[in-house]
This record gives sequence, structure tokens and C-alpha cells, in this order.
Amino acid sequence: MIKSIVYLLSVIGLLFAVLVLTGYWNQNDHYEGIASGNGRVETTQVDITAKYGGRLTEIYVHEGDMVEKGQLLAQLDTRELEAQYRVTLAGIEQARENRKYAQAVVAQREIDLQQAERDYLRSKTLFESKSIALVQLEKDETEYQRAEAALMAAKAQVTNGEAAINAAKAQAESIKVQLEENRLYAPVKGRVLYRLAEEGEMIGNGGRVLVVLDLIDTYMTIFLPTSQVGRINIGSEARIVLDALPNTPIPARVSFISPEAQFTPKEIETATEREKLMFRVKVKIMPELLQRHLEKIKSGLPGVAYVKMNETMPWPESLRMKDSNGSQP
Repeated sequence: MIKSIVYLLSVIGLLFAVLVLTGYWNQNDHYEGIASGNGRVETTQVDITAKYGGRLTEIYVHEGDMVEKGQLLAQLDTRELEAQYRVTLAGIEQARENRKYAQAVVAQREIDLQQAERDYLRSKTLFESKSIALVQLEKDETEYQRAEAALMAAKAQVTNGEAAINAAKAQAESIKVQLEENRLYAPVKGRVLYRLAEEGEMIGNGGRVLVVLDLIDTYMTIFLPTSQVGRINIGSEARIVLDALPNTPIPARVSFISPEAQFTPKEIETATEREKLMFRVKVKIMPELLQRHLEKIKSGLPGVAYVKMNETMPWPESLRMKDSNGSQP
């Protein structure tokens, strides 16, 4: 009985070892001069947030929808702002009318000044010829000075009117910007990942409404040891092979190498590898390829990224790009 149990356990252990080793080496093939690491396809997430708080009146997209850059995604209630905008526009018109009135007053004060100046100069000539008394000269001089002051005051009113117009215009522009900020547009071309709010809900300043995937920025993060990181560079050629598409290598390039070493996260590497300090490396899929297959991009898919440590070496047979007929270019 004991021998049977031992034999059974030995067979189970052997089968388990074969499965583990076979699965591991099939999933993460090793090639001379090529660094590799396991990871998952990731896509940059862009939060669509409201700058100003308010009530959501419309959300035009749903989770999974493809959106274009600049597309209107959601709308907040703007009735109060629109009323303020109309009041401000009316204030601008009123300020313009006030400026017209001030300009008319300036014209009148210029005429008054010209008349006062002529009266003063005439009185001065008559006084010098002893034809009028000093009192009359002083009276005309005072009127002349009063006319000068009145003209200056009228010109100041014109300046104030122009300032009032500019202030009202600035206020209108500010409200117009707020109105535009209450319309939420897609900053990138991509896919709606999450719809975090619903129509009729109140959201605060900076509240998140949607999350959009920037599909053009799709990559895989892997962790490599110092011996391999020292032999790759930003821009190094790479390939990504997904578990779901083991015979279709995806062209990519290294877009980021961490300047600091770190322990590899548990969920990605084996226990042995976690004992070593590793460098985080981001391998980004070529944008031109993503542009042609936007609707097929799926984040979260597991796979392996391969990075050339020697740019002069050709890719192994299994990692070479193939054309639509399945042959190598």
C-alpha cells in the first residue's frame, strides 16, 4: 500500500514538473543576445474631469465606445452661466452708450473751453488798454480755468468708459471660457473604459466623469536585471508576443528605462527573480501599427516582450515580422 502511494506521488510530481517546465519555456523562450520579460499589455488611461462643479445634463458615450479627438463626450448644466453671460453682454452695451455720452460731453467742453479762452484773451487785451476793470479780467480768467478743468473731467469719463467696456469684455470672456469648460471633449482618440457618473448627478470641481484609453500609447512593462539593462537603450528594437497570439510578433521599441533599480513585483516574476534588483523597462508598440488596428487593441493581455541587446543581430525565425501572406518580408 505504501509503495503504491509513493509510486503515485512520484508520477504526479513528475507530470507536474514536466508541465511546469514545458509551460515556462514555451511561454518565455530564451534567445542569445535578446533580453526578455513577462508582462501585460497596458494602455495609458486619460481621466475626463470637470473643471467646475455642476449637474451633468448629458453623457453622449458609453463604456466601450470609440471616440475621436475633440469629440463632445458630456455636458454640464450651463443655464446659470448663460444668464450671466447675457447680463454681461448687456453691460457691455451699456458701457458703450456711456462712453458715447462721455465723448459728447468732451466735445461740448472743448467748445466751452474755446469760448472761454477767447473771452479771457479779449479781456486781457482790454484790461491792458484800461478799457475794463480788473474784476472782469479775473472773472473771465476763472471761467477759462473752469472750462479747462471741465474738459479734463470729461476726458476722464471717456477713459473710465473705455475701462468699463474692457472689464465687461473680460468678464464675458471669462464666462465664455467657463461655458466651454462645462463641455467635456475627448483629448485623445481612443476607447471609453469607464463611465463614472450618470446624467442628473452632481459632481464637484475636478470630478471624474469618464476614463478614456489612449490607444496610441499602448505598451508592456517588463523587469530586466542590470546585466541586460546595461546593453539596451531608449529606442532599442523589441518584439511583443502575446499568449493569445503566440505566432504573431508585434513590433515595438523601448520607450523608458527606469533610472533606479527595484525589487520585481510579486504578481509578475518568480520568487527567484524577486530576490534580485531589477530595472523597470517600458516597451511601446509602434504607433503606426496601432493606428491601423485601433479597434482590435485590448489591454491586460499577458505576454512576453523581447528586446535586442545587439542591434546588428537579426531576429530569430520565430520573432521575425511576417506579411499578410505569412511570409517574412
